Amino acid sequence: MEKLITDEQLRQGAEEGMDGFLKVFTDAYLTCVDGELTAETMPRLTGTQHALLGYRFFHEEMMDGGFCQLIYNGYGPYIFDNPFAKVLRLWGLKDFSKIIYKAKEVYDEYKADLTRSRTDEEFMAMYEQYPQFDDLEDYFIENEEQITATIAYYVDEHIEEFLI
Repeated sequence: MEKLITDEQLRQGAEEGMDGFLKVFTDAYLTCVDGELTAETMPRLTGTQHALLGYRFFHEEMMDGGFCQLIYNGYGPYIFDNPFAKVLRLWGLKDFSKIIYKAKEVYDEYKADLTRSRTDEEFMAMYEQYPQFDDLEDYFIENEEQITATIAYYVDEHIEEFLI
């Protein structure tokens, strides 16, 4: 199988900073799964690769709309029903891992309501209905740069686990 991540891509990504560096990997993962995570495509990635892809989805959704958006857009099972938080802890992000576990508690308790179909107005009301997420989101926003840097450093130090 042809390498999906080349040395040139890694060099260019690193020049763009830690976000660009991580995007090289996650773009390749999305290519590998044909842009869609299904029962058929998920086995194409390792658990470590899934954790990094999970961080991409987590980061994008959190920066755009927080936990309510992350869950409403269907990423709840990928983040909370997989060992995402455990892997983050193993990568050295103990406090961030605790935030994910706390959000999972809210997700597990209110899953039916958080994932039900809603109008735009009902979706916007979710932010008031679930203030439990506010401090968790604030933690991520305030620490996002350090979290991303820690992940990028871990990937760089264990690059063979992430190449595809």
